[in-house]
Amino acid sequence: MKALITAGGRATRLRPITHTINKHLIPLANKPMIEHAIEKVVECGVTEIAVNVNPGETELQSVIGSGDRWGVQITYLEQRGGPKGLAHIIANAAEWLGDEPFIFYLGDNIILSSIKNLVARFQDEDLDCLLALSKVDDPQRFGVPEIREGRIVRVLEKPADPPSDFAVTGIYIYKPCILRAVADIRPSDRGEYEISDAHTWLINHSYKVGYEEITGWWKDTGKPDDLLLGNEYLLDLMEGPKVAEGVRREEGVIIEGKVEIGAGTILKEGTVIRGPVTIGKNCDIHKSTIGPYVSISEGVRIERSHVERSLIMEGTTIIDGHWISKSIFGRNVRAMPVQGGGERENRFIIGDNAVVEW
Repeated sequence: MKALITAGGRATRLRPITHTINKHLIPLANKPMIEHAIEKVVECGVTEIAVNVNPGETELQSVIGSGDRWGVQITYLEQRGGPKGLAHIIANAAEWLGDEPFIFYLGDNIILSSIKNLVARFQDEDLDCLLALSKVDDPQRFGVPEIREGRIVRVLEKPADPPSDFAVTGIYIYKPCILRAVADIRPSDRGEYEISDAHTWLINHSYKVGYEEITGWWKDTGKPDDLLLGNEYLLDLMEGPKVAEGVRREEGVIIEGKVEIGAGTILKEGTVIRGPVTIGKNCDIHKSTIGPYVSISEGVRIERSHVERSLIMEGTTIIDGHWISKSIFGRNVRAMPVQGGGERENRFIIGDNAVVEW
């Protein structure tokens, strides 16, 4: 079985962060988001992966590489013709997919549980298509199945009046018949080839479409709050504490709970780390309280600040942040007060290379 993972799109709801970084490279628990997707399919025994990328994309390829780290082969497929919906992504990959079953995994989805049970059900029941479902409070945002007597009879894309409270999550398993479906459907009113229409096509043409409800937590990371929540759940899975060799910890530094700290990091006097927290290599943290639920990439400097429930990307400097919560800092941000600093809670969504003074 192969896997096709999406890593394109513009992620407009996450701007300004995504003006300068591919959404799928945003680090959650100090690991690019797409790596969590790769690990899920590799766990299922997949050895060939194609990653759908925007035309001209180069950064993602340089970060993820050829797949050697996971013992797999990764191929990068540019999305020809621009973004035209999920079904168009499958059609674009038809030649690479060939005549084999495959997992279709949206690279911005975070799921905590294994998907091996989904693959097992697909194979055991000899299905043509398996949809992973999850109950949500706002099904209008998703593809929604209509289920009668335990069977899916159709799938509607972002319906105003949802026929159920299930969302079709971004994890699908197909036989090659899906290629006929995506080739036969027409664009929707919004000009996209909807994957929901392809699923309904399969049902109407008597293919076996099954479903499995996801156990545990699932989220598509479309908004900043989704990213932060996904980061929190992934940090909860850490086994820590794991402190690399070469970490310098001055006298009086307090470390509590599940914490991972990379080599070359310096924890100076007056610092408290309250897990779950992950800190990358070569960071400098001084007289600050970090955590809970903070991911800090490498080369970050934090002084006299209290940071919790936040993502801080590489090369960023935060001085006199006092109380920073539920924030996302891009790469190489400089955030510090001009005169003194406030005592109230501060929240920031700051893109790469920004300078913020308060």
